[in-house]
Amino acid sequence: MEWIYALIAGYALGSVPFGLILTRLTGAGDLRAIGSGNIGATNVLRTGRKGLAVATLLLDMGKGLVAVLLVWRFWPEAASYGALGAVLGHCFPVWLKFKGGKGVATMMGVSLGLAWPIGLAYAAAWLGLLAATRISSLGGMGAALIAPLAALVTGHAAFVPVLAVLAVLVLWLHRANIARLRAGTEPRIGGGGKP
Repeated sequence: MEWIYALIAGYALGSVPFGLILTRLTGAGDLRAIGSGNIGATNVLRTGRKGLAVATLLLDMGKGLVAVLLVWRFWPEAASYGALGAVLGHCFPVWLKFKGGKGVATMMGVSLGLAWPIGLAYAAAWLGLLAATRISSLGGMGAALIAPLAALVTGHAAFVPVLAVLAVLVLWLHRANIARLRAGTEPRIGGGGKP
């Protein structure tokens, strides 16, 4: 039963919609009615509140990290399920009728919680691609794909399956972004909407 407890605990923590909470508390409006309607940091940035976007990013990462560390504490053999639950909770929160974020920041947190070298590789890929392209979705998807590879090459092969599943989930949730990337219409951060 440990895997079930780990999955539930991870989901509960991951499902806290920090972006929505922060924008409402600060009077920035209902995040679901702004931009893409996503509850993640990139959409919070569209409110013009950079500080809120950074806070959302850190909190979404933090809940993934805390979820995995909590599971490590109580059910160490089920850490992967805690990671899976956290990202699923963020992407499909029951409180928001299962319409959440795209999992990039939370996956960063769980990657770090599972093994710091994986988290470091994830962060390097994410920030490197973001700096090079200024395209948020490209950075997030690239980082998600790097995670299972990083797990494999750093001696944490036990985490490859869950990270591969999460990478596929992140790509699937970015399918509209992928279509825009192919069409050359995906917005760049600070680029006025188009590449």
